[in-house]
Amino acid sequence: MSERTVAPYGSWGSPITAEMLATSGLALWHAAVRWDEGVVLWVEGRPTEGGRGVLVRRKPGGEGVDLTPPGFDARTRVHEYGGGAFGVADGVTLFSNFTDQRLYRLDGLGVEPRPVTPEPPSPASLRYADGVFTPDGRWFVCVRERHEGPAATDVVNEIVALSIDGSGEAAVLASGRDFYSFPRLSPDARRLAWTEWDHPNMPWDGTQLLVADVEAGESGTGPPRLGEPQRVAGGPGESIFQPAWSPDGVLHLVSDRTGWWNLYRERDGEIEPLHAMDAEFGHAQWVFGLSTYAFLPDGRIACIWSRDAIDRLAVLDPAGGELVEVRQPYTTLRYLAAGGDGRLAVVGSSATDPPTVAVLDPEDGSVEVLRRSDEVEIDPVYLSVPAPIEFPTENGRTAHAVFYRPSNPDHAAPEGERPPLLVLSHGGPTSHVSATLDLETQFFTSRGFAVVDVNYGGSTGYGREYRDRLRGSWGLVDLQDCANAARHLADRGEVDGARLAIRGGSAGGYTT
Repeated sequence: MSERTVAPYGSWGSPITAEMLATSGLALWHAAVRWDEGVVLWVEGRPTEGGRGVLVRRKPGGEGVDLTPPGFDARTRVHEYGGGAFGVADGVTLFSNFTDQRLYRLDGLGVEPRPVTPEPPSPASLRYADGVFTPDGRWFVCVRERHEGPAATDVVNEIVALSIDGSGEAAVLASGRDFYSFPRLSPDARRLAWTEWDHPNMPWDGTQLLVADVEAGESGTGPPRLGEPQRVAGGPGESIFQPAWSPDGVLHLVSDRTGWWNLYRERDGEIEPLHAMDAEFGHAQWVFGLSTYAFLPDGRIACIWSRDAIDRLAVLDPAGGELVEVRQPYTTLRYLAAGGDGRLAVVGSSATDPPTVAVLDPEDGSVEVLRRSDEVEIDPVYLSVPAPIEFPTENGRTAHAVFYRPSNPDHAAPEGERPPLLVLSHGGPTSHVSATLDLETQFFTSRGFAVVDVNYGGSTGYGREYRDRLRGSWGLVDLQDCANAARHLADRGEVDGARLAIRGGSAGGYTT
């Protein structure tokens, strides 16, 4: 290695350029991976194509193929944040097109998509998301959002069933609540589960899980109908996430009734914990299509759990409650889906890996990369490895952040100088940041800046009590935690307390 050039922090030369940031990177965090007939499908946002969402399929060991042709954009605007923009079964795919928000059907490669929902009465006023096919492949059950006027009170959410051939009107299965998500059919199609909630609650505040019997449609050929719904779990102070049916028809769910999002199942009217622990098995439901657990062919459950901004992948035996961690390279994991052979599709990343669509074998931890969000090759010696930290904040509490020290093998700072600090305030505000590769952060650290990405009070990943700190105190708790993170690092001698800056977008922009 050549001798290091001594230069002030913040002035170092770096191979990570502004042009590199502006021209590279696919958006994969709304990828919502799915398996179908041994093939993995996902949606990737492409900045070089105006940010359009492209539905991609790839068989492990094969090449990726675009399903949606130019002119189509696989994204939905339900709840405005979208997600869950497509469903697939037996080679048939339905996806939401961003421009008109209609559902389109794809029957294979090279086939032009055709609409299966009607032209809305006004542009993009009928929107669809989070759908599943009935086992017979005739119907698609999903969330529909109707915009009947300019006011927020003119928006109606409901669960509907529609024919996948585009015939007939959509049948309303559930309505009357402000919001719906996770409509999920049992394997025998005899029961439908879903979550619902009303203003002023957000889905991480209080939701209800309901189940209703599915009855045959009129004359046996019409759309399905529902019997009287029964509440299974949830309420004003309980957040339910990702209800799902096991292959043998047992309803599972994630609930934060203990203060942590843990995995449960329903049996004979009782909600049984499968593995109680102070960790998060769920996420704040800003978007549709989220998934943190999946059923393996042998009856076990693959699951993602998080603690201290680090995600782990594990396999849970529901019979005895044993949780065995799977050794794999990623520290941030999203959108878990299981294939028929027991392999797992997931979007994962780490301190040295950008968001990546990958297939994991839970038995040996082997990984096959299907798609990386960024193919730019950066020598790891220029990458700052993030470290989770805790620090004191107001009212005798502790808050959390991820800290990046300056890192560049070509440069050294003058003796006695401390680096300037960039404080990052994430959006959400109930999302959270994790120890994952982000070229924007590395752009600064490789130039001699320190960066602290703050999981201020209100962030998920640390239990409900931590998440609730922001309720009624937005603009106070987040501000205090960001300021105290900077003070903590300055007091420790890690950064120069006279050279501090802060940046953030969305909710983080408000804090900034």
